[in-house]
Amino acid sequence: MAYVSNDLPERTMMKRIKISNDLEFSQLIYGMWRIGDDKNTSAAHVEAKIQSCLDQGISTFDQADIYGGYTAEAILGDALKHNPSLRKQMEIVTKCDIVAPMGRYSDKRVKHYDTSRKHIEASVNQSLSDMAIEYIDLLLIHRPDPLMDHNETGAALDGLIDSGKVKSVGVSNFRPWDWKLLQSAMNHSLVTNQIELSLAEIGPFTNGDLAFHQQHGHSMMAWSPLGGGQLMTSTGELATRMDRIAAESGTDRAAVAIAFLLHHPAIILPVLGTNNLTRIGAISDALNVQLTRESWYELYEAALGCEVP
Repeated sequence: MAYVSNDLPERTMMKRIKISNDLEFSQLIYGMWRIGDDKNTSAAHVEAKIQSCLDQGISTFDQADIYGGYTAEAILGDALKHNPSLRKQMEIVTKCDIVAPMGRYSDKRVKHYDTSRKHIEASVNQSLSDMAIEYIDLLLIHRPDPLMDHNETGAALDGLIDSGKVKSVGVSNFRPWDWKLLQSAMNHSLVTNQIELSLAEIGPFTNGDLAFHQQHGHSMMAWSPLGGGQLMTSTGELATRMDRIAAESGTDRAAVAIAFLLHHPAIILPVLGTNNLTRIGAISDALNVQLTRESWYELYEAALGCEVP
């Protein structure tokens, strides 16, 4: 059962979200899917990004084995080796099950998903080694696998928690029925679902995804909360309304787009990724945007493209 903790250090406005009995995340999460795209992937530069997040109270960092063509976790690992003290200040999320013909899987003929026990356990061991850490705070199954044997996958995830290699497990891009199937074969609880959700992808607000997790008190992680950047460059009614609210709050469109998600009564944790240190330093500006019910609906209707019925 997720809940919001307001027992925070006075130095930060960032809320802490209880994900499971022994795990809390920052309300905003830094996504590392593009970390390998930066021209500078040195340990010192990555450490500067992490420190900028920590200075804002952003302590949760989102990874996946496939990011950067299976290189992003090792880039983070170099920074953690350079400054081991960072690990105690962070919660690390990573994902597995996507096998793409690149990097360590260059010999594969076709991109596919693998939720077998053997693959999941091997992926976790590789992630631990690449990131130079002893445990993963949260492991997610990255994509629903049509060939998933829920009993085998569930047993593998339970075993990883029991072994101490993983604190908690969840899923990504699962629909409610996918969640229920996997959960039915597990002793431990799935704790979150990371889905695409933004003003550019509003389907989950009405298709049952948010409702299902809100009903059961699960926290939700939102990937691509800025619509892959299109919300920052688009024109039209939505852009006009975002710009007006941004001007009123002294922020920018990114902050407004994130505030839109934070305003929802479901517990949504946006995952934001940028390699620009200035933009990283402004991630928490979203907390300065105060939306009313009317202003939220102004944005929602513009995203919908029409007045609500």
